[in-house]
Amino acid sequence: MAESTNVISKEQVLSFVKQLESVKKEISKAVIGQAKVIDMILSALVANGNILLEGVPGTAKTLIMRTVSKVMGCQFSRIQFTPDLLPTDIIGLTTYEKGRGFYVLKGPIFSNFVLADEINRAPPKVQSALLESMQERQATIGKETFPLPVPFFVLATENPLENVGTYPLPEAQVDRFLFKIFISYPEIDEEIKVLTTNMSIQKFEAITLSPILSPQEIIQLQDAAKKIYVDERIKEYIVKIVDATRNPSRYGIKYGKYIQWGASPRGSIGIYTASMANALINGKNFVTPENVKAVAPNVLNHRIILNYEGVSENIDSFDIVDEILNKIPVP
Repeated sequence: MAESTNVISKEQVLSFVKQLESVKKEISKAVIGQAKVIDMILSALVANGNILLEGVPGTAKTLIMRTVSKVMGCQFSRIQFTPDLLPTDIIGLTTYEKGRGFYVLKGPIFSNFVLADEINRAPPKVQSALLESMQERQATIGKETFPLPVPFFVLATENPLENVGTYPLPEAQVDRFLFKIFISYPEIDEEIKVLTTNMSIQKFEAITLSPILSPQEIIQLQDAAKKIYVDERIKEYIVKIVDATRNPSRYGIKYGKYIQWGASPRGSIGIYTASMANALINGKNFVTPENVKAVAPNVLNHRIILNYEGVSENIDSFDIVDEILNKIPVP
């Protein structure tokens, strides 16, 4: 690691880990279970990415985002996507008032943490308005362009149970999300605890949560993740993993016959940045193959497009990624 003078020190990494452990402990006061989802949210936040989350209703998606935003000392907004939603409902608009003249009324997108609930229920142009803001980190209202607050993090949710009246996100737009993750039902012992701590009985405001971090400290975390050392062999390993989704026969991938399209270069970049965040969260100032393997499934599962045969046989893209990770030699 001597060849890079910009690598963060082990001591600095451990100080950030201590902060994040305090964050997780505080989050656990309101959110029971879902440790894996919390870890992925923190990883995406540190990597300055966004998450597409799929899960059935009632699995604490809103609670998780409200809790994380409060513990992170950030502003939170929730957008309920509906078929009649307009882009201006998200971004904002220019309006007129007598005596004041024209002025800009900013929408809920101008927040640090944005929960885009059931994003596939809104028409494509509304989805595009959100995704454009995610990509450009700015929003245009009328003739003016405004930067979004920093840090800026979007958690968009999809309901897997209902397809009627929905507008599935195009592959090119799904590609904008760093991770696609799935939230599952709680374990039995966790659900027993949920009975007495759920939001139907106890208001969110009644839970005593302390802000552990501030927006500025989150930005410091994101900057620190960029200084995690990545060896050339690890970079090659990442690119080979992604290349295997495009040219599966080259690597002897059995499930390759079910792939229509592999991951774009954004997939390689996603694994690269997410593995650095994962290394930081786990107390390392350099990326190992284990960090790459930890993030690759959630970076790639929504970037592998199955062909008709794969869809008809209900092939799971996670199985394809698992085979790739098992076949590509570890450096």
